[in-house]
Amino acid sequence: MLKEFKAFLTKSNALALAVGVIIGAGIAKIVSALADDLLMPVIGLLLPAGDWRQAKVVLERVTDASGKVTENAILYGHFLGAVIDFIIIAFVVFLIVRAMLPPAAATRDCPECMETIPASARRCRACGSPV
Repeated sequence: MLKEFKAFLTKSNALALAVGVIIGAGIAKIVSALADDLLMPVIGLLLPAGDWRQAKVVLERVTDASGKVTENAILYGHFLGAVIDFIIIAFVVFLIVRAMLPPAAATRDCPECMETIPASARRCRACGSPV
């Protein structure tokens, strides 16, 4: 069973996926800190409401017998903050991936068989016709 498990890890790239998830979680913490600690205070200064993440529409206020007040509210400030955080995180991840991946090689389609071939090819590797 151990041999099968080792084969599963090596053939299915499960180990690479696990490493990717762990690194992704670390990057998510860094990008969240970047958004929360550096970018969002600046954005908060530009918006008129101050602590705009606490913005809400109160639907109902209920006071119980002990005098405790509870609110049913739509927390639109929290939602907008989550959307802005997502956009910032997605953009930073896009920039990281774009910087790490090599540019794609130029390709074109063979006019005979429509197989994708390198742009500099003189003969199609699929059908052998000159291009």
